[in-house]
Amino acid sequence: MKILVTGADGQLGRCLQDQLAQTKHTWIACNRDSLNITDAMAVNAKVNDFKPDVIINAAAYTAVDKAENDKENAWAINAHAVGYLAAAANLVGARLLHVSTDYVFDGSATSPYKESDPVCPLGVYGASKLAGEQAAATADRFCIIRTAWVFSEYGNNFLKTMLRLAASRDKLSVVADQVGTPTYAGDLAVALLAMAEEEIPSGVYHFSGGRSCSWHEFAEAIFGEAQKQLSSFTRPTVQPIGTSDYPTPAKRPAYSVLDDSSLRQYVAGAAGDWQAALPLVIKRVATQD
Repeated sequence: MKILVTGADGQLGRCLQDQLAQTKHTWIACNRDSLNITDAMAVNAKVNDFKPDVIINAAAYTAVDKAENDKENAWAINAHAVGYLAAAANLVGARLLHVSTDYVFDGSATSPYKESDPVCPLGVYGASKLAGEQAAATADRFCIIRTAWVFSEYGNNFLKTMLRLAASRDKLSVVADQVGTPTYAGDLAVALLAMAEEEIPSGVYHFSGGRSCSWHEFAEAIFGEAQKQLSSFTRPTVQPIGTSDYPTPAKRPAYSVLDDSSLRQYVAGAAGDWQAALPLVIKRVATQD
């Protein structure tokens, strides 16, 4: 199978490359230098040249707060570019796997979101990602995979931010009234490759990282594991605060738990476990320093 991956330098893109390197698939992973996905002609040329069986779009504009004042770029990457990928996929008969987000919901739910639940993004990032879903659905064969709270040993993410702050502070304040499911990018990469290998029906699917928690609980779990593994680590005190105590330019969904039961019907093992991944990720982050 021939697989083209976009967003090669991101968390998910790098985890996808780690997984692909262990397969016999023919694949290429493109970053923004090797493929500008906001250029329709460049997308067509790359796809027509490689002729992939599957395109996995792991590229995204993910700076949630910055997007509020950078709408043009957010929409170019998260929405318009997806349409170019879908059109190119149709030209060569490829399937498009497009990664989306919990931010398409407003967070007002009290039970895990199903794929069929009404969408209502709160800001530019969520709106642009929803438009990207609509663009992805113009592919003849497509899967849209929504996920949330992605972390890994790569790039910038909440886990790495917490470890960095803990190195210089003995007290931290972390939001405790936003609930979601941390998702290890490596688990998501495994699921995406399984989806690439299985011809599952076109549609929207949710991938969840395991047990739900608040950002405060996630921070405490991170520090607890770091304390076990790293002899030099000093665990900070973590004060729970409300969203109103930490205002941001973009509103966050208060509840971001996704129901992944639909995907698990088609893909064996299509469920993440952030608690199991946490020790490995912290070990890998520690060796990067």
